[in-house]
Amino acid sequence: MKFRKYRSARIATEPVLHAPHAGCDIPIVSTLSKNEQLLKGIFQNCSDVVFHSTPTPMHTETLALYINGLPDTKHLDDIILNSLIGSDSQSPQQAFHKNFTPVSMSRKVALLSDVVDSVLGGEVVFLFEGEEHGLAVSVQGNERRAIEDPPSEPVIRGPREGFVESLLTNTSLLRRRLRSANLKIEMSEIGQLSRTEVAIVYLKDIAKDELVNNVRDRLNRIQIDGVLESGYIEEFIADAPYSPFPQIQNTERPDVVIGSLLEGKVAIITDGTPIALILPMTFWAGLQASEDYYERSFISTPIRWLRILFTSVSLLLPSMYVSLVSYDHPALPTNLLLSIASSQRLSPFPAIIETLLMEITFEALREAGVRLPKGVGSAVTIVGGIVIGQAAVQAGFISAPVVIVVATTGIASFIIPRYNFGLAFRLLRFPLLLLSGFMGFFGLMIGIIAIIIHLAALRSFGLPYLFPVAPLSMVGLKDVFLRKAWFSMNLRPSSAAQNNLLRIPPEQQPDQRNKGD
Repeated sequence: MKFRKYRSARIATEPVLHAPHAGCDIPIVSTLSKNEQLLKGIFQNCSDVVFHSTPTPMHTETLALYINGLPDTKHLDDIILNSLIGSDSQSPQQAFHKNFTPVSMSRKVALLSDVVDSVLGGEVVFLFEGEEHGLAVSVQGNERRAIEDPPSEPVIRGPREGFVESLLTNTSLLRRRLRSANLKIEMSEIGQLSRTEVAIVYLKDIAKDELVNNVRDRLNRIQIDGVLESGYIEEFIADAPYSPFPQIQNTERPDVVIGSLLEGKVAIITDGTPIALILPMTFWAGLQASEDYYERSFISTPIRWLRILFTSVSLLLPSMYVSLVSYDHPALPTNLLLSIASSQRLSPFPAIIETLLMEITFEALREAGVRLPKGVGSAVTIVGGIVIGQAAVQAGFISAPVVIVVATTGIASFIIPRYNFGLAFRLLRFPLLLLSGFMGFFGLMIGIIAIIIHLAALRSFGLPYLFPVAPLSMVGLKDVFLRKAWFSMNLRPSSAAQNNLLRIPPEQQPDQRNKGD
């Protein structure tokens, strides 16, 4: 107890986070050497920060500050400095505004803290002798990953563009697809040290104001030293962070974000990661793929049914097998029961232990396949599964039906389109397996009822997780078990949209009387 008190007191008295650039709110003075001295003190032991002095034709000195590797130095050398030296303007600042404003973003900075922020943000800051202002010029480098097909959400039919690690590139991908002034992108920074740029994206007059304000408030409450990925933010703003089910959808696809914005949802894009967050999220959104909306509704609907069926299989099949084999033999046909019994005769373990061992081995192989390089990851998973399964059966450690059950369960889990949503089913499979092993179908039903109660109580930014099934909404059901044709989905989901609910005017169905015209 004493240790706990001491630790709590120490945490309370220690400053949790240091304010960025504390003591830098000093105005820039007209003496360039004094500004340089103060800045060198701030960037002491930062060998990547460049202080470059350049004489100008106006017989004054200009100091350029930047971090080596962040700006495009070729652009800096060829255009900016050469134009500055060769300019006939009356002052260096006039030369910059005259020569660079059309091709680069530049702005005045008056405080040393602004200079530090700009330099750390990748800009080049110019300070001039005799001037009490500096100029921050954006000369961003181009060493970024190209836009590619998102590896975690491949499609047969659909766009081949995915988000990259640059926030501005990602927002431009959204602007290209949604050319409306109602597309609002609010920038903010999270992380006292990382100062990661985060954008809240929504459609004005479609997204609910309270939802946007709620997202804004939750982001403003985050206090952390650094944000390296959108997963940091997800855990801070989720309604139930300890639930296995994700309450915030993530995606690498701009078309998925645009589709969600048109339904009144809000997106959060984080600089430095290709993963965008979409909220609120429902249970059914985890079972929907972007390709559902690109294929005809007649094709997409049975694919959704297949997805729901095999999602249930991925969760329940091992538990049902253990219950039937261990407790409820009369429910099995006699021939099947005899076949399973003859296979289990050589195994030294009961069905629950066999299934647990194979499930853990399968998950380990899948995790190893994800972490290995692409060229060998899939091969290791497939070959490892076949070799280990066959060897275990031949050695008599595991019965053949268990291998079939675990393999079917693994294939069924791959049908879930959202990776983080599938993780919940992979995790919940194990407690259900234990309940079935100890209590049979009675234990399995207890587990299922507990999961349903948890899902019914779950909220995502105030929206029930099982909406529109519970509570029931007939308009929302048009896009859950069925994917109605586009001309039939006239209204936006009322769960997230506020106004302008009419999305598609009625009577858009093709007129059969004009067939062949």
